[in-house]
Amino acid sequence: MAVDDLPQADMELLVQSIRDYAIFMLDPRGRIASWNAGAQRIKGYTADEITGTHFSVFYPPEAVAAGKPAMELEAAAADGRWEEEGWRVRKDGTRFWASVVITALRGESGELRGFGKVTRDLTERRSMARALDERGLLLAHLVQAQERERRRIASDVHDDTIQSMIAVGMRLRALGEGLPEEHVTGVGALGEAVEAAVGRLRDLTFRLRPPGDGLVEGLTAYLEREMAGVAYELVNHLDGEPPHESAITVYRICQEALTNVRKHAGAVAVAVELASLDGGVHVRVRDDGVGITREDGRHGHFGLIEMRERAETAGGWWSIRGAPGMGTTVDFWVPAVPRHTS
Repeated sequence: MAVDDLPQADMELLVQSIRDYAIFMLDPRGRIASWNAGAQRIKGYTADEITGTHFSVFYPPEAVAAGKPAMELEAAAADGRWEEEGWRVRKDGTRFWASVVITALRGESGELRGFGKVTRDLTERRSMARALDERGLLLAHLVQAQERERRRIASDVHDDTIQSMIAVGMRLRALGEGLPEEHVTGVGALGEAVEAAVGRLRDLTFRLRPPGDGLVEGLTAYLEREMAGVAYELVNHLDGEPPHESAITVYRICQEALTNVRKHAGAVAVAVELASLDGGVHVRVRDDGVGITREDGRHGHFGLIEMRERAETAGGWWSIRGAPGMGTTVDFWVPAVPRHTS
């Protein structure tokens, strides 16, 4: 018996039991009218939670702002079908790379009855493909080259510049001991300026060279040193240490996010959560500070742009959210598939 010959009840049972694909129906306005087990597994919502909600809830904020959900329904209604791959959003706010097909459903007289939507999670397959492509290899080489240069600069500053300035400071202290009283204050001020410069250079070398052995140890050391006065928590749900270039990318994005918390958020507490997800590393940095306001200009802050570019260049995604006075959450994900660069 062909699939088309199955009784309606059996067809509904078949659709409801499929777990590898999210299969659901929309009414003509885009509201969700049905929901299968695969949709719940992939997107995280139960049928009771999501039925009646507009399907734009599955799209990233920037796609909703650009009118993408409505455009896709219009295209499907006009052409009978819309198909693409792109980022979609789960209930918990994480994103996944999806293959999406929207089909217009029409009655016998041609009237639009709604839409059928089939979504498949391709995140892990995409990560594997990117690990083998030339862009992925180039990124791995670029990350390695950047970190080698950072380590070289940090070593030069530590072994040469800092040591020379320490010697200058010691010489100034020795000179101050034999000078007349009227010159002691001036020489002492010079010595203090040199010590302050040495401290800033040591901070620079610390930021240039990730501390510790591995991602978790490096982030722990960074939090201990840089988040003075802010209560912090590091939650580790990683299955294992990510590949080197992935770990460096995660560390650098976290470093920038935590710098923003320290400088701009006015936070009392911050939490960094690491988890293995979809063959990659998902990170959430949450603070209880001032949130995002139009006045502080944080959306256009260079550090935010840099974080987004790092994540997207690695083949991942990045987002930020937070209402004024309600804290800020930075979410990002990068693939963690080892790349062979030799």
